[in-house]
Amino acid sequence: MLADYHIHTEFSDDSEEKMETAVVRAIAAGLDEICFTDHVDYGIKLDHDEFKAMDEEEQRKFSNLLNVNYPEYIKEINRLKELYRGQICIKTGLEFGIQMHTIPRYQKLLAACPLDFVILSCHQVEDREFWNYEFQKGRTADEYNTRYYQEIYNCVCNYRDYSVLGHLDMIQRYNETRYPFEKSQAVIEKILARAIADNKGIEVNTSSFRYGLTDLMPERRILKLYHDMGGHIITIGSDAHRAGDIDEQIPYIQSELKKIGYQHFCTFERMKPVFHELAV
Repeated sequence: MLADYHIHTEFSDDSEEKMETAVVRAIAAGLDEICFTDHVDYGIKLDHDEFKAMDEEEQRKFSNLLNVNYPEYIKEINRLKELYRGQICIKTGLEFGIQMHTIPRYQKLLAACPLDFVILSCHQVEDREFWNYEFQKGRTADEYNTRYYQEIYNCVCNYRDYSVLGHLDMIQRYNETRYPFEKSQAVIEKILARAIADNKGIEVNTSSFRYGLTDLMPERRILKLYHDMGGHIITIGSDAHRAGDIDEQIPYIQSELKKIGYQHFCTFERMKPVFHELAV
């Protein structure tokens, strides 16, 4: 069983890939199942109805900062499910770039939008993003790494309508050198303990290979910690923004998880985990 549970398409503001192209690629790669997980980042991006209510001048400022067009997204996934029935299983997900002050908006969204799977990710804190270093500006590495994990901990203590924690140590992408695990271990343990208590999982995000990171994402010590603490819900996703990256290193990740001690990985159906044996 092979599944890619983190795929972006043209419904995300940072991808131009057609959803059907992604499906065709996944079939060619021999995947049994995929889940689309396009971006929702309240606080820095607008929903389409908010955008339409703006005047033309305001729209020019936000034209590239839009969340998923939810009705069209669901419609296209349903079309592809039917078109490729029997060739691949397609699930409906979203990636929530959550912050404490945006939690109520995600609660409303999930109540209105039927999903199989939700990735809880941290892409920005205080509406300041990591990729452009706005969040890190004026902070030492100790300060911004600590603040990053504290925001995740606060969110998982206050929001439980998710499936897995996405790329848990993603902040490592933006450190000049790998930030020592030991400095963040205590708060990471608190995050994982909360997730395990709530029967939530974590993902292995294979974009670590594309970013040239020196370990997996999250790193192997975090994966082992989650396992040793009793965590058992784990998904694998490429975080692909173009079709060519779908299925990246997924068989390898299955073998690495087996080495750590895991016996299963998960797919999801209507927000419930489904367990599959890892490849030998």
